[in-house]
Amino acid sequence: MRSKITLWGLLFSFLIIQVHAQQVPTPKSHFGFEIGDDYKLANFSQTEAYFKKVADASDRVQMTSIGKTEFGREQPMLIVTAPKNFPQLARYKEISQKLAHAEITREEAEALISEGKPVVWIDGGLHANEVVGPHQLIQTLYELASRNDEETLKILDEVIILLVHANPDGMEIMSDWYMRKEDPTKRDQNIPVLYQKYVGHDNNRDFYMNNMSEATNMSLQQYVEWIPQIIYNHHQSGPAGTVVAGPPYRDPFNHVFDPLIITSLDAVGAAMINRLHQEDRPGYTRLDGSVFSTWWNGGLRTTPYYHNQIGILTEIIGNPTPSEVPLVPERLIPNNGTPYPITPREWHFKSSIEYSVSLNYAILNHAVRHGDELLRNIYLMGRRSIEKGQKDTWTLYPKNAQAIEDAFEKARKEGKAKRPTGWRSGLPVEFYEQVYQDPARKDPYGYILPADQADFPTAIKFLNALIKSGIRVEKATADFSVNGKSYPVGSYVVKTDQAFRPHVLDMFEPQDHPNDFLYPGGPPIRPYDAAGWTLAFQMGSEIDRIMQDFDGPFEQVPYGQIQTPPAKPLANGSGYLIDIRGNNAFMAVNDLLKAKVKVYRTQQEVNGLPAGSFYVGSSGKKMLEKAAQEYGVYAKPASMPKGATEIKPARIGLYDYYGGSMPSGWVRWMLEQFHFDYKQVFPLEIDQGNLKDKYDVLLFIGPGIPSVGSRGGGRSQPDSSEIDPQYHHMLGNFSAEKSLPQIKAFLENGGEVLTVGSATELAFHLGLPVSDALVEMGSDGKETPLSGEKYYIPGSVLEMHVDNSQPINYGMGEKSYIMFNRSPVFRLDPEAANQGVKAIAWFGEEEPLRSGWAWGQSYLKNGVTAFEAKIGKGKLYAFGPEITFRAQSHGTFKMLFNGLYK
Repeated sequence: MRSKITLWGLLFSFLIIQVHAQQVPTPKSHFGFEIGDDYKLANFSQTEAYFKKVADASDRVQMTSIGKTEFGREQPMLIVTAPKNFPQLARYKEISQKLAHAEITREEAEALISEGKPVVWIDGGLHANEVVGPHQLIQTLYELASRNDEETLKILDEVIILLVHANPDGMEIMSDWYMRKEDPTKRDQNIPVLYQKYVGHDNNRDFYMNNMSEATNMSLQQYVEWIPQIIYNHHQSGPAGTVVAGPPYRDPFNHVFDPLIITSLDAVGAAMINRLHQEDRPGYTRLDGSVFSTWWNGGLRTTPYYHNQIGILTEIIGNPTPSEVPLVPERLIPNNGTPYPITPREWHFKSSIEYSVSLNYAILNHAVRHGDELLRNIYLMGRRSIEKGQKDTWTLYPKNAQAIEDAFEKARKEGKAKRPTGWRSGLPVEFYEQVYQDPARKDPYGYILPADQADFPTAIKFLNALIKSGIRVEKATADFSVNGKSYPVGSYVVKTDQAFRPHVLDMFEPQDHPNDFLYPGGPPIRPYDAAGWTLAFQMGSEIDRIMQDFDGPFEQVPYGQIQTPPAKPLANGSGYLIDIRGNNAFMAVNDLLKAKVKVYRTQQEVNGLPAGSFYVGSSGKKMLEKAAQEYGVYAKPASMPKGATEIKPARIGLYDYYGGSMPSGWVRWMLEQFHFDYKQVFPLEIDQGNLKDKYDVLLFIGPGIPSVGSRGGGRSQPDSSEIDPQYHHMLGNFSAEKSLPQIKAFLENGGEVLTVGSATELAFHLGLPVSDALVEMGSDGKETPLSGEKYYIPGSVLEMHVDNSQPINYGMGEKSYIMFNRSPVFRLDPEAANQGVKAIAWFGEEEPLRSGWAWGQSYLKNGVTAFEAKIGKGKLYAFGPEITFRAQSHGTFKMLFNGLYK
């Protein structure tokens, strides 16, 4: 009888499973093709509809929106797990948060580990031209929602899975473009615009700043809401001669990490490569088999490291248009980086989807087998971070190792020490103690951002970047003092005794990138992205480092709660002065100008406010009340300053080109945030001339200007007959033959041109008396660029001197941190001054590196970083450094904004 009951039970269960599997719609039933079919892409609208269908049909799936995209679409996240887990979903999220914050005892943590479930994030589509990502997400959802094999059911029982679409807007743009041609063999991805509204590919450079809506949406889920233990970020493309690049990654890794991050990457990477090898799927490369490292912060999979989370990146080949795995002979030699090479062959989209789903399952299986370890490790890493922040701690930086060597060498030369002999010998331990007990070298206990600083709203923007990243921030409820310095109520405090301490240190302290060369004396190995980026430096805020334990009347800001400048009433007056030192002053001024209120600028210091500050009469009072309530701009009553001149909004043209410029896109976003009106200008419009009839200022930010002597050119562009007429005006390239004469005429007629980064090449096209400072004379008497063995500065934070008496630099200090990314540096020719060319910013005698990596700093000595040139009735400004870098470098925004009035 018992066997009959068991048999009927099994049959009943089987029927339920079959009914469930039949209820979940297949991708083909919805899209009309299998995911991975050649020449087929789904767009986001179709994908969103499919997500909804699956969520409605399956009790394993819950669909939610994590926020709006920049184009206003809902950004979906699908929570996938066993039906029995959904009633306890809030509890599992709470457990994940508590373990990540690590503000509980070990005993309490172990109880939560026993109760909780690991949370795994899998995303796709961030870079919309990397079309495997969103399509593997579709297939993975279907597999998890419909399959009933033991492996899948075990995963659903034991893991909370978050499937996240990282860029809905981009998928719509890219897929619609690819599918527009009826002949599938002629389909392409040469879209006319960026695949994210403002920043395109740089949407994966925004995950500590969180400027873009999509980045903010995802960061809040990753660091405030769910805090997953594993975050898997799908990308393309794998190195030539491979299929996919994945973990573990090459050195260097960032020195602020807990070592469990690196060994956890090893563990997850082993699960991934082993599964592919078990399935006889060749072509996985790792370590030095690819360029990817764990040094940089700011990417979707790298910022998690600073939050004690395992960030996984894979870069896989594949496209709906069939391709080839090329023959790369050195890739055919098995080694530790690529143990199972792939041979040359034809490659289809379907294979990329299959690899990706297999890798997803490998990670999910790892979470099943090691779920308790994942939960325990994120707690342990957080707890160790808290304990480090509660005592004197010295991070193991390369500069400290060098300091030990230098101290020993000094002692040796003075006859006070000898280098030990023997193959296992080291230096005397006293030299370690000399460095690692030096109070000046230890990590801070915390940071204070005073509420009475000149640009407090920008300091709050910095804090909000931290808050979106899950950092614990405290606010003073009363006046207080630390180390004899008084701080007002409303000041903010960020302490390092918190679980996400690595991120805190990384945002406030300098990065110390090691000297990384291919071999001693050889060329530098280029970092994956920047070498240094300290956000506190880029923002230009006033921040005090506190080097011992401290306390005060501090109240914790709830995790994830965005802060705003305090609202204040506007004092009565017949007129008002607005302090130029605050970036938000430009928001208020632009609002006033749009309301037809007259605005003036001072020419010298007035009432303690520097030259360049703004004056507004009583007619602007209503707008200034709004500024005091919403922008943190507190105008001071004053009478009309002597010599103040009226300003008007300039007609701004922002240069761009077909396909879209990311640096220009960042500036588009910046201009909108600060309420500047502008129009985009493309090469064809420049070539047509009469620019002064339409514009007062032209902005050239970064790429798009050919080097002198080159034939010009740019991105590959389609024939106008192949694209919609609405994009025809975007075609063309800037050329010395057609475009340059029009720019020169614009300048001579009184126009202003402002160039940043590589766009400063315009100065050489115009024949100005300036030269490249980063060259040397060859034996043949010709100048050549300095070699990487002599000079190399990837993205890093440097410091320059500023002539803040110049109107373009109003509101700046005498020195400024700058983002320097292999940027131009100039020398002014002896006749420059006589020709109306003058330096407005420069490097001094001192070494300028403040964060990152700079090899050969001596070549920068006294180099000019920015200059102004009079050309006819107009002016050209050339800024070598990235003064608008990814809309992060608020400390140098004024150098752009000051030039946008007439």
